[in-house]
Amino acid sequence: MPEPLTLDAFRADLAEFLHQQPDEVDLDENPLDAGLDSLRITTLAERWRSAGAEVSFVELAERTSFGAWWQLLSERQAGAAHADA
Repeated sequence: MPEPLTLDAFRADLAEFLHQQPDEVDLDENPLDAGLDSLRITTLAERWRSAGAEVSFVELAERTSFGAWWQLLSERQAGAAHADA
């Protein structure tokens, strides 16, 4: 079973693609305005799916902040944990 995605790991993943430090990632920022393109979003979605959060590119693209992404990822991980129980 993969390690669950934490907020710190989420910030680190974003920071890697944004060329920032994890603590510099603003969760209120719009991902597209921050500089993420469709390829990077797809890559992140694949990474997070492998960590157990079933999300799609479209679901991420529909959300307008990194905070909304985290909320979705958290919900999907919680749902997966309940399904495994």
